[in-house]
Amino acid sequence: QVQLVESGGGLVQAGGSLRLSCAASRRTFSSYAMGWFRQAPGKEREFVAAISRRGDNIYYADSVKGRFTISRDNAKNTVYLQMSSMKREDTAVYYCAADLRSLGGVRINPTEYDYWGQGTQVTVSS
Repeated sequence: QVQLVESGGGLVQAGGSLRLSCAASRRTFSSYAMGWFRQAPGKEREFVAAISRRGDNIYYADSVKGRFTISRDNAKNTVYLQMSSMKREDTAVYYCAADLRSLGGVRINPTEYDYWGQGTQVTVSS
């Protein structure tokens, strides 16, 4: 069982920055890949970014590429999502998720992730 707790959400103006954190409960954090997803009202959950267990493979959705940065600190069992140049369309509930079955790569399909956090709201105002 892996418990994931997101933090860092809030209200930010367009063009601003925000950093999300996701703390994992298991000490084997370094053995699984992590992803960030988001869900806006009335829309399906969508992939944002993912990072492999060692941090050597990273993938971003086209909509956030160049603006968001995913990173991880395995010593702290934490994954981060640094968001910059934010837009109103970034408004959503953001979720982190753990992929325990990856083999060093990253995956973008939410159904392939095993554990999810409770989500944190991010609102971008104009």
